[in-house]
Amino acid sequence: MSSVMYERMRVNPKFQKLVHERGRFAWTLATIVLVLFYGFFMLVAFNPSLLGQKIAEGSMWPIGYTIELCLFVFFWLTTVVYVRRANGEFDDLTADLIKEAQKEKL
Repeated sequence: MSSVMYERMRVNPKFQKLVHERGRFAWTLATIVLVLFYGFFMLVAFNPSLLGQKIAEGSMWPIGYTIELCLFVFFWLTTVVYVRRANGEFDDLTADLIKEAQKEKL
């Protein structure tokens, strides 16, 4: 693609919408993941005895294992959510932008 086509795409309102929505979505997910991740490590640092307690009477699972397992699953789910939205909505917007930029060229 030529630099003229790139410039057409940059000034297109759909491009601005794509950049804004994708950035906001990515930063939202990143913030959630980082808060949970560092929150867990703060819990390890400041209250490690809590993590060693059992979930229930007679249980073999400590609270720490359960929290970490839940975080692991949650982080995978956030990845799936991002990939599905990126491959769906964001790719559709990108394809529309490219089509519009190519039409203006003709």
